[in-house]
Amino acid sequence: MFPETDELSYLVSATVMFLFKRRLIDRVLLLWLEAARGGQFPRREQIELSMLGEDQANCLMIAVQSPIEFSHVVSIGENLSFAHCPNDSLAGVLLSHLPPVLSERRCLMIEGRAALRDIGVLYRSALYPLSEDGVAIDHVLGAANYRPLRKDEKLTVPLIRTKWL
Repeated sequence: MFPETDELSYLVSATVMFLFKRRLIDRVLLLWLEAARGGQFPRREQIELSMLGEDQANCLMIAVQSPIEFSHVVSIGENLSFAHCPNDSLAGVLLSHLPPVLSERRCLMIEGRAALRDIGVLYRSALYPLSEDGVAIDHVLGAANYRPLRKDEKLTVPLIRTKWL
């Protein structure tokens, strides 16, 4: 009926989708949203690491246990593989943010600076809840990437910012 509006709408939508696919956490969020069923959480089998293509190298799967301190990484991508040392890895950062994700029942983005293997890094990560029955969160998908800090960026204090997705 209004071709100009339809074309403009298409251009805006295409541009948003292009920009949305630029970041790892946005691509994983898009997959998570597509798998979500009527406001319920996706099931683990709907989002296996192998389904993430090249992004699986920067993702991990956390099995949620009770008490929460027993939650642990059950699969991990090769770029995060040193994460078996949770005190010196992004896996440890993600595990430390598990409690608010479980209590708020939402996806969470975490950005910050940290020291990994004595190297200062800037990272962006996110946690996405999964549930076999659509209600109880039994697994959490994590996505994380990072880069070394530049010479002009200092790791004076580890900085952490969070944002609900």
